[in-house]
Amino acid sequence: MPLAFKLFLLTWLWPIALLNGSNFPDSKKQTEVPLNDHRKQGSRPEFRMKKSDSTKSTLIKSEQLLRIEEHDFAMRPGFGSSAIPVGIDVQVESIDSISEVNMDFTMTLYLRHYWKDERLSFPSTSNKSRTFDGRLVKKIWVPDVFFVHSKRSFIHDTTMENIMLRVYPDGNILYSVRITVTALCSMDFSRFPLDKQNCSLELESYAYNEKDLMLYWKNGNDSLGTEEILLSQFFIEQFNPFNGLAFYSSTGWYNRLYINFILRRHIFFFMLQTYFPTMLMVMLSWVSFWIDRRAVPARVSLGITTVLTMTTIITGVSASMPQVSYVKAVDIYLWTSFLFVFLSVIEYAAVNYLTTIEEMKKLKSKKIPVTYDTTQAMAFDGCFHDNDIDLTAFSSIPMNPEGRPPPRRNTAVNLPSEGHRLRRTRSLKRSVEYIINNSHIIDSYSRILFPFAYVLFNIIYWSLYS
Repeated sequence: MPLAFKLFLLTWLWPIALLNGSNFPDSKKQTEVPLNDHRKQGSRPEFRMKKSDSTKSTLIKSEQLLRIEEHDFAMRPGFGSSAIPVGIDVQVESIDSISEVNMDFTMTLYLRHYWKDERLSFPSTSNKSRTFDGRLVKKIWVPDVFFVHSKRSFIHDTTMENIMLRVYPDGNILYSVRITVTALCSMDFSRFPLDKQNCSLELESYAYNEKDLMLYWKNGNDSLGTEEILLSQFFIEQFNPFNGLAFYSSTGWYNRLYINFILRRHIFFFMLQTYFPTMLMVMLSWVSFWIDRRAVPARVSLGITTVLTMTTIITGVSASMPQVSYVKAVDIYLWTSFLFVFLSVIEYAAVNYLTTIEEMKKLKSKKIPVTYDTTQAMAFDGCFHDNDIDLTAFSSIPMNPEGRPPPRRNTAVNLPSEGHRLRRTRSLKRSVEYIINNSHIIDSYSRILFPFAYVLFNIIYWSLYS
């Protein structure tokens, strides 16, 4: 009897239970999951409601929408047919550094790729695109663009990888990435620091030659965008894109894109650090021309100080420059200035030596007595006092009773007629002998010749290089 009653109830209650379950078909199912982490023994289990992960479900739906599992994305779009066109545009964010020693530059930029892959097309009534991050990029085909002559490069990853993928319903794709790259720049320092440098960043496909992939600037000359970029040592004169071809003997021709920019160096920094100190050292070496030629310690110490200072300036400039095998413009200026400083030291050595010879000749000819003290009779301008020199060795001129010299005898030499003047010419040999016998004249000439020659050098230098 009890068994028959149970069967009767089951027969009537089973359809009612099915009817109640079908009234809420869209209700979400929630399950209770015990939390076993760090639970002490003997304690009662805690239950929380486990909800479905909307992020994972959305990602699965996106992959299903784009039919990623249905295609082999290891192959490029349109494999076996004509080359796929890939448009490029670049937004330069900054030029971080330019190194003359390493001959390279560091640039941060936004690199954007445009192409069409019909395998990723999807139906859409609103014709709206879908945007993804770097997680989906690893599952589809993207162009393998790399930077030619790059030394280092990386994709920014704070707080996530700076990658954006945008897919349109018709299969058009925008792929953007933020990159910092350090690339080689072949610099010419023959006019340094009055130089201009022409650098370029080159983009190219690594695996696909021109038969498989065609790189081009998306918007022509407007494909390169630059913000207001300020550099410490350079003016940016130009920023322009252009394209070309690169040939490799083993793999063929490749499309190559160039980002070319011209840099002109600021001269004011080098004027303060190099040129002005060099000019002052050269002019300081001229002070010795106004110092008494007998003041040996003063003139020698001044000359050695200017020479050592010029050596320090040259060493400092060379340490901040690459070791090139040709002469730079700054080298010409520094070494010419060093030559002027060195010649001022040599000039005093010549003056001192000729002064000693001059005095020895006067001692031998008895124009100066043996007991004469030259250090006491020397004036500040380097000349002997007349009252300190013994002139007894000179013969006196005979006088007539009236105190006048006797008249000259008539000679056979014809006097010049009125309106003519005799001009006495001095040969080069006698001029040199005159300078040797009067060594203080060398200082007088140096006071004029050295500044005049240095000013002339500066005029020629700045007219050639500026």
